[in-house]
Amino acid sequence: MKKIENLGVVIQARLNSQRCPRKMIRPFADTSLLDLCIEKVKASMLPNSNFYLCVGDQELIELGQKQDINIFTRSEASINSEAEKISEIFEWHDKLPFKYVIMVNACCTLLETETINRFIQAYIESDKNGMFGVFEKKNYFWRADGEFLTPQKELNNTKTAESIYEAAHCLYAGSMEDIGNDIWMGDLTKKGEVELFVVPEEETFDIDYEWQFNVAETLYKQKHRS
Repeated sequence: MKKIENLGVVIQARLNSQRCPRKMIRPFADTSLLDLCIEKVKASMLPNSNFYLCVGDQELIELGQKQDINIFTRSEASINSEAEKISEIFEWHDKLPFKYVIMVNACCTLLETETINRFIQAYIESDKNGMFGVFEKKNYFWRADGEFLTPQKELNNTKTAESIYEAAHCLYAGSMEDIGNDIWMGDLTKKGEVELFVVPEEETFDIDYEWQFNVAETLYKQKHRS
């Protein structure tokens, strides 16, 4: 059981996305992706004092200041890093006053505060350092060499296929010490080292490209229309 005072929540963002430029602060359903995510985290079960916006661009810093949240100012090396070293991307691992961290992806605009709260509670109760949001898939899967991977009870019936879980890329958790050792959420190659947390698939729509930005805005407006 983890103590809530040892658990921080981080939103990390930057403006230099190549595939969907400035997506964090562009107009989105009369707000922005980053504003939406901040508001959801502020409404969660964790105290706002445990919440940090980790950014380096001045416009993102100013947005965080308007939202009245803690800000960790990222270095140029962190902003421009392309996953060479986990400890460089998440350079706050030895600077924020927490033993564990949860990260929330601001690009998943359909993610609900209730789901964030369930993730937080599950991580507090977990004996694992790593937790990863996933969603359930029941389908046929093959390796590149044609080997069939999906265990099933009946042939030609996906309803009887065993569930496989796909990374949702919306909620993550790990320990600061592991990040310092360039390990994020534990060793993914070791069975059982990372605990899986199932997120409703409809909340996992992630924005990487322009077309996804437009689709996400349409879905969000439909979901929240009065």
